[in-house]
Amino acid sequence: MAVALKPAPAPRTPPQSGGVDRLENSDCDTCGARALSVCGAVDDLDLQRLGDLAEVIRLKSGAALIREGEPAPHIFNITSGSLRVYKLLPDGRRQITGFLFAGDFLGLAIGETYVFSAEAMEASTVCRFRKGPFRVLVANSPPLERMLLDRTSHELAAAQNQMLLLGRKTAIERMASFLLDLPGHDPTRPSAPGHVRLPMKRGEIADYLGLTIETVSRVLTRMKVKGLISIPSQKELIVERPERLRQHASGEL
Repeated sequence: MAVALKPAPAPRTPPQSGGVDRLENSDCDTCGARALSVCGAVDDLDLQRLGDLAEVIRLKSGAALIREGEPAPHIFNITSGSLRVYKLLPDGRRQITGFLFAGDFLGLAIGETYVFSAEAMEASTVCRFRKGPFRVLVANSPPLERMLLDRTSHELAAAQNQMLLLGRKTAIERMASFLLDLPGHDPTRPSAPGHVRLPMKRGEIADYLGLTIETVSRVLTRMKVKGLISIPSQKELIVERPERLRQHASGEL
């Protein structure tokens, strides 16, 4: 969801370091994520109100949107590209807790500080809202409130599925589940049937699945040898035998 800003008396915020640039203006009518985001459920008046609250941010690949432990005054909506969300352990190990794409919200259920970090995996665009005014708008817009409740319910279900994946599934079951699930999270960039777009690196897949990068490479090679997948490039994978892959994901094999 990209939303238009009305002219404001405050000066434009200068670009940040690390590949982040804030923009003043955008257009909801040309936003490819509008139908997938919460703004697709509101009327024109509430859409204008959302636009009045929004600040549009462009992120270069690798740029940080938020850092764990920093004050958390904002809520974000991804409108293009993709982000990785992660936490760092005291010894420096990283656990990626999710990959976000156009239409996804970030920061809906957090306290006074961010409990995770979020970085762009590729050039991305994000709408940023201050928590207070955004929550006032939600309280006065039943369609927006229902949509956000639905999103929160889906996030809870996704978290429960991730707990199952990390706690009980084998390496090949985790990878199969990931490859089958990923395309549905990036609907603004549909691909041919069976094609899986991979904006994340192998190490990021490992940190999401709770595996080592060596295990990820070994499992992908094993899947390729079995004829389950083909790998035309580092950024794309093709599922050749989807039913067989689903059997692996469910633990039937």
